[in-house]
Amino acid sequence: MVTKVPSRTVRQRPLTRLLLAAAVTATTLAAPAAAQAAPPAEGDAKSGGKVLTVAVSQSVDSLSPFLAQKLLTTSIHRLAYEYLTNYDAKDAKPIPGLATEWKPSADKLTWTYTIRKDSKWSDGKPATAEDAAWTFNKMMTDPNAATANGSFTANFAKVTAPDPGTLVITLKKPQATMTALDVPIVPKHVWEKVGDFSKFNNDQSFPIVGNGPFVITDFKVDQYLKLKPNKNFWRGAPKFDELVFKYYKDGDAAVAALQKGEVSFVPNLTPAQAAALKSAQNIKVNDAPGRRFFALATNPGARAKDGKKFGNGHPALLDPAVRKALFLAVDRQTIIDKVFQGHAVEGEGYIPPRFGSYFWKPAATQKLAYDPAKAEQILEAAGYKKKSGAGPRLDKDGNALAFRILCHATEPNDKAIGKYLSEWWGKLGIALKVECLDSVSDPWVKGDYDLAFDGWSVNPDPDYVLSIHTCGALPATPKDSGATDNFICDPSFDALYAQQSVEYDTAKRADLVKQMQSRLYDTGYMNIMAYPNALEAYRTDQIASITTMPEAAGNIYGQDGYWSWWSAEPAGGGSDGEDSGSSAGIWLIIGPAAIILVGVGLWAARRRRATADDRE
Repeated sequence: MVTKVPSRTVRQRPLTRLLLAAAVTATTLAAPAAAQAAPPAEGDAKSGGKVLTVAVSQSVDSLSPFLAQKLLTTSIHRLAYEYLTNYDAKDAKPIPGLATEWKPSADKLTWTYTIRKDSKWSDGKPATAEDAAWTFNKMMTDPNAATANGSFTANFAKVTAPDPGTLVITLKKPQATMTALDVPIVPKHVWEKVGDFSKFNNDQSFPIVGNGPFVITDFKVDQYLKLKPNKNFWRGAPKFDELVFKYYKDGDAAVAALQKGEVSFVPNLTPAQAAALKSAQNIKVNDAPGRRFFALATNPGARAKDGKKFGNGHPALLDPAVRKALFLAVDRQTIIDKVFQGHAVEGEGYIPPRFGSYFWKPAATQKLAYDPAKAEQILEAAGYKKKSGAGPRLDKDGNALAFRILCHATEPNDKAIGKYLSEWWGKLGIALKVECLDSVSDPWVKGDYDLAFDGWSVNPDPDYVLSIHTCGALPATPKDSGATDNFICDPSFDALYAQQSVEYDTAKRADLVKQMQSRLYDTGYMNIMAYPNALEAYRTDQIASITTMPEAAGNIYGQDGYWSWWSAEPAGGGSDGEDSGSSAGIWLIIGPAAIILVGVGLWAARRRRATADDRE
């Protein structure tokens, strides 16, 4: 299949009218003819339609677009709601979404968006500028509604809808992200009835009204989430009758299900799994540069905006000498070679190399290359002495230096790297306890950790992943949740963030973003170890073709848009069900076939900590 989407100019430049007429061709992966058909995916026999089943290892945090931060859930919201703009599947440039064109004023303080006339909510009501204005105004006036995406509206002075087809946003100061506002637009007539946005998870009444390519029709915690194709979607309806995202706690079980034809697609493969699948019949492995980074996060001393500190992070990690020594004792090349087996690039700056204009790497004099001897010298000079030649290293109070690291129990890379860190740091006389949990949300939000395996998926515009390390992202009080990733609050970083957010010149903004990465690198609270490839596989006897993003060596799962699932073509050509339109749905199964996972506390922890699947 060849999918066409409109092409647009680069996001950071002032944009004049963008018309729908221009088009570019997105890349698709075409499947060879199936030699032997696999059994129908789960749900196929029941619905009588074509089913695309995706194995996932992450739970849904909230079906409220105002609270959701996990990659899985934000991806679902991209399927269910239109944003003002989208990202071109070819090259990630901004293209029309709910807005067909946009134009800034001469001083860049007023942006006018033309809202399309052919978008309707799934209940039949038209989607208008009033819905967009209400969405943004709610985020501007209710802190709870700004939980997930408040950084996008913090600089908004006023948002109005002078008529159904016109949205006007007035800014306090110029804002470089005005063509990359990654905020789902919700229907005013539904959401204005909501009371407490901090507690409303949008999971009790179905179908959920939306205007994206799919409609959410049902959901049960840690079991499934169903969506059906939106037959009236303005770009055209999806081709599959049903899509099932099915939860597998164990990655090997997901791969076995793929081999049996029980699922159509599996993301986040290990190198060993990918190698085994490359020779499997009717299975195609996609190995592409990813949009994620894999990091070692250090607790900087959890605190809230009100100044109150909380959590039990180790005080020794507040010493920059200790943080520097620990990272000097991390052999990143061994991690690339032994853990990722070459399916990753050695980590340096915060933004992955896939985003070339923002990619930064430290100079030779700044880089903390693997040097355990130097690490030991730094610790000794800072007063952290060994009790004896082979004994434990002591902190400044005379206690043995020992740290904890949060590990995702569902992520084999965490466990493997944890063993290496235990070995490397053990040679320095520092003990490490690797605490692998099914969900690391609770201790992370409470600040009850020393170190943690961390990672985020980066958007084409890096503003959001930079904003989560600003002081403004901290929780209001220790009892609240905030957008912060790791409780970092550094005035120097904040000053650079403020500068890049108002800079429209692409080269100047890129330079500021690189300065931010340099500052983050030097603080030692976020040490990037690797940029993993997107290792994923799908059955060619179930999926004939599917759009990758970007055009060259792109990924399928976790895209900046809805292109993969919207464009996917069933093998055998279209629906084979007599009444698939009325009974079809997209299933997100969160629980294994024979196991229902307990959902206690799921909604209280509204941040994306469950697995290595991360926020966009």
